[in-house]
Amino acid sequence: QLSHLLSVFGVAGKTAFHGLMSVGLPVPGETVVVSAAAGSVGVYVGQIAKAIGCHVVGIAGGAEKCDWVTQELGFDACVDYRDPAWHKALKSACPAGIDIYFDNVGGSVLETVLFRMNEKGRVVCCGAVSQYNASAPSGPRNLPGLIVVKRLRMEGFIVMDYHKDDAKA
Repeated sequence: QLSHLLSVFGVAGKTAFHGLMSVGLPVPGETVVVSAAAGSVGVYVGQIAKAIGCHVVGIAGGAEKCDWVTQELGFDACVDYRDPAWHKALKSACPAGIDIYFDNVGGSVLETVLFRMNEKGRVVCCGAVSQYNASAPSGPRNLPGLIVVKRLRMEGFIVMDYHKDDAKA
């Protein structure tokens, strides 16, 4: 169908696949967290991670989106970043910590997730939607310290970097 070329086989699906599989390098049993989980890329990231046997937690804005992410998309949990205590919900949803964070938003959400990352965790930097229209963009505090202490790998990518691997998607 033509609609598939604009979604799962289009830029959003390829971005999710290549970002998760080539940059995040998931292993079954790991915990994968994805921000903008109800967005065009996040929906696929979570479903791919779930299909390979990962524990998948989404981050979205509002109870309605979170319900859709868990009930329709099959994520294990979804936390509402608009809830003032969302960091506690994230901790509860990821009792063993976070192995891979697929970041679509940047800013304070990225900062909060970094504190929950496991040693040798991977952060896939796909977007920073929270920063695009901000008059004073912000980034995570103590970024170098967290990366060093937890031995994190943080990598940005653009989907066109992986066009030669599209047949794998």
